[in-house]
Amino acid sequence: MADLSVSLCGLPLKNPLILASGIMGVSGAAVKNMEQHGAGAVTFKSIGPVERMGHKNPTVYAWKHGMSNAVGLPNPGVDAALAILSEAKKQVTVPLIVSMFADTADMFAQVTEKLLTIQPDALELNLSCPNTERDMGPMFALDPEATGKVVAAVKKVSGKTPVFAKLTPDAANIAEVAKAAEAAGADAITATNTVTGMIIDIRAKKPILTNKFGGLSGPAIKPIAVKAVYTLYTAVKIPIIGTGGVNSGEDAIEMIMAGATAVGIGSAVYYHGLEAFKKIADEMTTFMDAEGYKTIREMRGIAH
Repeated sequence: MADLSVSLCGLPLKNPLILASGIMGVSGAAVKNMEQHGAGAVTFKSIGPVERMGHKNPTVYAWKHGMSNAVGLPNPGVDAALAILSEAKKQVTVPLIVSMFADTADMFAQVTEKLLTIQPDALELNLSCPNTERDMGPMFALDPEATGKVVAAVKKVSGKTPVFAKLTPDAANIAEVAKAAEAAGADAITATNTVTGMIIDIRAKKPILTNKFGGLSGPAIKPIAVKAVYTLYTAVKIPIIGTGGVNSGEDAIEMIMAGATAVGIGSAVYYHGLEAFKKIADEMTTFMDAEGYKTIREMRGIAH
């Protein structure tokens, strides 16, 4: 039988499927549940410097090709989150990745210092939330220089903890942004965050989301995410976590063949429930056995 295990920046994963940030990762019990249902690693929902309420409802809308959300990064703030994260770290045995955000490079570093006290297995820098620009400014991941500054600030204090830079497909040149992140010390790239978009209710004659714009996820963005991974595989030498629209084992393998070391799973939990990880892993195994692949490494980047 095929072996699905991978190593991501020295972290052993029983399979390459990682719970993406913002999906269920809000408590120790929630991430433990994801582990028990087959996740190879789990990412906690983004934590910022201070408490943030997020946007007013409606913040999430499921449409026929995917989902649109403008939740607005609600979180209790890093100080209040430490107890929750500490409990989560105790409960899970798979790698715990903590997503984080801030509005300046210095603040990213300050949040990092506090998060390190709970000894996360990795930190994911949310440089690419598409629905907070009104109060937090443009996404860092739109600009190579801004991305590099944040990564460098975090790496100065992160020690041996791996740092992942989460990028946006909205960038004019995602390869240049990834290169800047790598040059600044990023240990891996998460590609990608959601795609900025809008859905209008033609009867109400206005955008459905209160924030008007939102991040598109689900099947509609998978080709965009695959292209990003494919592009980055030859642009950088660090690992890539392919994320965006993966709902089946074949979707996950497509990401890996494009060059991903691991695969983020988000909207699939909405479509398939808690069984999404087991479903995708089983389908990967079936495909690999049928095609004669024994390990994930044999497939990585093979589409190039």
